[in-house]
Amino acid sequence: MDSRARNLLDEALGLDQLTQSKSPLGGKAVLIEDCVETSGSFVLHQLIKRLLTATPNSSNVVLFLAFANPFSHYDRILRKLGCNLAAQRENGRFIFVDMLNVQCPEGKAGGGRSGLFALFANITKVLNSLPEGNRKCLTIVIDDVSLIEVAAHGSSDHVLDFLHYCHALTSNHGCSLVMLNHDDIYSSMDRPVFLKQMEYAADVLVKVKPLATGLAADVHGQMPVLNRDQCNRRGSLNNGMNNFQFRIKENSVEYFYPGART
Repeated sequence: MDSRARNLLDEALGLDQLTQSKSPLGGKAVLIEDCVETSGSFVLHQLIKRLLTATPNSSNVVLFLAFANPFSHYDRILRKLGCNLAAQRENGRFIFVDMLNVQCPEGKAGGGRSGLFALFANITKVLNSLPEGNRKCLTIVIDDVSLIEVAAHGSSDHVLDFLHYCHALTSNHGCSLVMLNHDDIYSSMDRPVFLKQMEYAADVLVKVKPLATGLAADVHGQMPVLNRDQCNRRGSLNNGMNNFQFRIKENSVEYFYPGART
């Protein structure tokens, strides 16, 4: 991936100024939304690689809550991108929580709430195990939000509580939160409150969409990115909105502005 193409996504997310004292995301909450036609998983993979390998000798730690795929799936993809997740897991920088076959217990007293509370307790345990100065270097990654609702037996309220607790960690401790959600699974019904709340609370909203003009050989989709921190800093809503296109390759992703590919 060339530096210009890479920097389009980096600059949109605010990753162009890395430090070793905190996560590259700077305590932000990032929500990635995709659809059936165009998966946004590659953005998640690129972020994980960026967090773990961009800054040498950094203290960045990724806590990955996997509701969608097993560890072998992510390890295989990240190896193609030049990041060895198995090695990162061994040295404590990648903490994988396999939620794929876990369901929160049902019951009249609280449904799946107790299971999500237990999961959040594990998150805070990891956070508190880090030196106080390194807690800003933790990034919590959720793949994906829609499957938390499945694990909680359809309780949107419990999912909302859980996500609010996770989001509160970004302000209380300065860690970061990255969430992937498949937006169009709700197209035939009312979108749940927890998703609307997360869209409102997110500092960065990434939409991964197919091209409005249909399929193209060298362009796989478009990516509007709203960075509210950039909006506030520059004083204009339009300045915080970035819109570019992408092409997914075997071992990388190219990002470019509309019209740069035919």
